[in-house]
Amino acid sequence: MGTIFEVLGASWQVLVLMAPFLLLGFTAAGVVSVLLSPDWVRRHMSGHGLWQVVKAALVGVPLPLCSCGVLPVALSLRRQGAGRGAVASFLAATPQTGLDSIIATCAVLGPVISFFRVAAALVSGVLAGSLVTCAYPREPPVPVEKAGETCSCCHPARTPPWQRMLHHGWVTLPRDIAWALLVGILISGILTVLVPAGFLNSHLHSGWQGYGVALLAGIPLYVCSTASIPLAASFVHMGASPGVAMVFLIAGPATNPTMLAAMWSRIGKAGTCLYLLAIASTAVAFGCLLDVFFPASLAAVPVLEARCAACASTWWGIAAAVILLLMLAPGLRAEKAG
Repeated sequence: MGTIFEVLGASWQVLVLMAPFLLLGFTAAGVVSVLLSPDWVRRHMSGHGLWQVVKAALVGVPLPLCSCGVLPVALSLRRQGAGRGAVASFLAATPQTGLDSIIATCAVLGPVISFFRVAAALVSGVLAGSLVTCAYPREPPVPVEKAGETCSCCHPARTPPWQRMLHHGWVTLPRDIAWALLVGILISGILTVLVPAGFLNSHLHSGWQGYGVALLAGIPLYVCSTASIPLAASFVHMGASPGVAMVFLIAGPATNPTMLAAMWSRIGKAGTCLYLLAIASTAVAFGCLLDVFFPASLAAVPVLEARCAACASTWWGIAAAVILLLMLAPGLRAEKAG
């Protein structure tokens, strides 16, 4: 029983640490969802060529699409005339980041890792899109379809912008990541309690071995960009280098079986394999750069303690955690009912 309370205490510590920044990120994501709606994305990204690949990555990095919306919007781009390269670029860059996860990453893992995460999302998007474009140089034009409905996070244009902003940032986005976020926080608490600090120092060397393990864990695992943050923090707690955590932050959100299956049918076998190659190579490259040039970034990651008394939280941190739980509750009920 004592272990259970320790796990809950450590999980609460992570929740309190992330909650204020997640609330800020959800609000910022709501603003961006109005400024860069899926309809806007479709209008400006349909087409072929390297510039479309770059635009897809630039738009995808801050775009706060919910986890249910990334794949439908990307495939909708394909149906409306976007080249395979642009679609691959959008699929690579979008799920890795988002304003909410960028802010939360900076709070939990530090500004250096947060910057590397944004840069990696951009580079992996451009690289994936460029490789796929080169693989299909004579791609025939795609019949352009009329824009239809997108995912459930989109709202009618007649709804006032401020209502759409609040609904997306404070209702849709928390609802869509509720289970993934809380499971990630709980796993972080379990690892903090059950795995001694520095455990991986004697069982997993930094460098290629660590990067390989992080890739093997991240590629088949479905984890959203925000839920991957507490998991990465727990890896650091166990003794992994910042670069290993970075590899997981890139590979985890950018790949999952559902996405790869859809790409296999819509983008092609060669395009899907090149997409995976781009994600893996970018993840390892940025992880290596982080370990070689910024080893001190480890000091910015807060120390996670197994005892709840260690998380001497401020009143506003606790209040933010309570508000966040209330925002996540509808998503938990909806998933259970479904």
